[in-house]
Amino acid sequence: QVQLVESGGGLVQPGGSLRLSCAASGRFFSINAMGWYRQTPGKQRELVAHITSGGSTNYADSVKGRFTISRDNAKNTVSLQMNVLKPEDTAVYSCTANVRVRVGYSIGYWGQGTQVTVSS
Repeated sequence: QVQLVESGGGLVQPGGSLRLSCAASGRFFSINAMGWYRQTPGKQRELVAHITSGGSTNYADSVKGRFTISRDNAKNTVSLQMNVLKPEDTAVYSCTANVRVRVGYSIGYWGQGTQVTVSS
């Protein structure tokens, strides 16, 4: 069983910063891609940022230049540094990881989500 546990959400004023972290634990060989998604009530979940095992990244257009995704393969963690936050960034943020649980077989896992609220 693999678990993803997020931390770092909270309330921040517009223009502020937050850093989200997600740690994977359990029994597995390695982690392929990792990412962050967000969702607000009544809207579809959207990809915020994605990072491959080799460190290649991509971002939603709405967060480019403001958010930075990074990972520590030794610690099995992924982080999302969010700067210049806007009210429209308010959402539940969830991390995801594609985990190689045995040779030739990978499964996608999700964290429980953490609330980010941007408001004055």
